[in-house]
Amino acid sequence: MKDILKIGSAFIGIIVGAGFASGQEVLQYFTSFGIMGIFSAIISAALFAYCGMVLVWLGSKTGTNSHKSVIYQLSGRIVGTIIDYILILTLFGIGVVMIAGAGSNLHQQFGLPYFVGTLIMTLLVFFIGLFNTDRVVAVISSLTPFLVLFVIIVAIYCIFTLDTSFSTLNNIAKETPTSLPNWFISGINYASFNIAVGASMAIVMGGSEKNQKTAALGGLIGGLGIGGLIILIHFALFSKIESVAALDLPLLGIVNSISPVLGFTMSIVIFGMIFSTAMGMFYGFVARFVETDTPKFRAVLAGVMIVSFGLSFIGFTDLIAYFYPLIGYLGLVLIVVLFIAPIKMKKNHQMNSEINHDHKNKLAK
Repeated sequence: MKDILKIGSAFIGIIVGAGFASGQEVLQYFTSFGIMGIFSAIISAALFAYCGMVLVWLGSKTGTNSHKSVIYQLSGRIVGTIIDYILILTLFGIGVVMIAGAGSNLHQQFGLPYFVGTLIMTLLVFFIGLFNTDRVVAVISSLTPFLVLFVIIVAIYCIFTLDTSFSTLNNIAKETPTSLPNWFISGINYASFNIAVGASMAIVMGGSEKNQKTAALGGLIGGLGIGGLIILIHFALFSKIESVAALDLPLLGIVNSISPVLGFTMSIVIFGMIFSTAMGMFYGFVARFVETDTPKFRAVLAGVMIVSFGLSFIGFTDLIAYFYPLIGYLGLVLIVVLFIAPIKMKKNHQMNSEINHDHKNKLAK
């Protein structure tokens, strides 16, 4: 059970980055559709649970240390190449967004210049990235419980302080800008985008777990945990939409209204969750091209972090509004592959068994 929870916590940590932990993703993808956002969240939760389970299981079954071999094995050369490029773009792009989120976090909470947060995050990712995969997973998973605790606190607070009618809140929420067309597509797009975000590191993480059942259950619990957090954050933002709609980090805004001390602590937790996703993105990105735990890996990681630091100045909110939905639409290809993955893996196993059986019969003759 300990290993299952460790994997589930790490999976949540990979997905829950700057946009999620700050509330900005949930605001644009769910709360902007008002009450109907809850149904959008349920769609995302179901997809997270299934895809999380399959991704970590695939990593464990193949024992891989990169997503490349798994994707090509499942999809073939053409589709595999498409998915591989989508994941590469996602890993790098979301990593840049995380660095930008670190700048916004420290700027909103402490008034520090934007570049301070981005520079700190860039250096943190580089130095922690020098460790091996098991230690990276341990660091990521250790941060998740703190976010879960804060989200529960915020949700309970919002329930007991709700003083505006649902219809009024619904009208205000639907005025929040979003680049998504409706709640149904938004729910699918959000899960698709985040599965693309977490796929590479989830596969690598599964590759370090020999017990396939443990890996699968860890991914399942992680996916369900993400779904539960989405619903809680959506309700919190919906209930306080009047005061947080214009903030870069709306969830942090709610916590600050409860207590400045809690706000300070929450900003540190958010920074930690930003780091967990940034670490997963850049580690998976470099691992796609270079073998981990080697001098070459460290050199490439250093170059990637320098480039990412420069690109992060595009801006946090704009990156979420336009880059995230694009990845969501592209990531639908991966979702389809994951739905057929267990069937294909079972078929391949049967074919290999038959080939081995025929080979043994020929040798016996």
